[in-house]
Amino acid sequence: MLSVIIPTDGVERTAVATLAPLVPGAAAGVIREVLLVDRKGDGVIERVADVAGCHYLVCEGSRTAAMAAGAKLARSPWLMFLHAGAVLDPGWIDETAQFVQNASLSEKPRAGVFRYARSPYAEVGMRESLRSLGRMISGPSADQGLLINRDHYERLGGYAAEARHAEAQLLRRIGRSSRILLRSSIMVA
Repeated sequence: MLSVIIPTDGVERTAVATLAPLVPGAAAGVIREVLLVDRKGDGVIERVADVAGCHYLVCEGSRTAAMAAGAKLARSPWLMFLHAGAVLDPGWIDETAQFVQNASLSEKPRAGVFRYARSPYAEVGMRESLRSLGRMISGPSADQGLLINRDHYERLGGYAAEARHAEAQLLRRIGRSSRILLRSSIMVA
């Protein structure tokens, strides 16, 4: 059903945290494959991919270059982009399956973004309050994950590998009317 692309920076802890909630999704048949795209290539993420049964790819360059490389190799008709360290809540499986089914039947192309949830361990200060306000005003940010049909992704031009702010640019090209804020939340590290 979908391919999950996770760009990493060679840090095992963040990659494993993101992979853990995906296991039930793979067991339920929602996830076809997971691609760990490592920007360091020092072997740490390769071992994680081997143990977790993920595909492994090394890609030098920006995070968006890594996501673009992962999308190019993905085999499923739906793509899910997650940052390493982002953790989905347990309800994501049913909602994602329902979103994919409804969006596939819709005339209008749709993309889904997970609802932002602050980590319960994060310090709540002025900086975090301003970030939350910014999210409310400007809409979702790239660290909230993206669920998109491959054809729609390619029609929009995908992630421009070396463009500045390519993730935000893709969210803008999707547009507010085609972007759905899913009920399932994602805790961003």
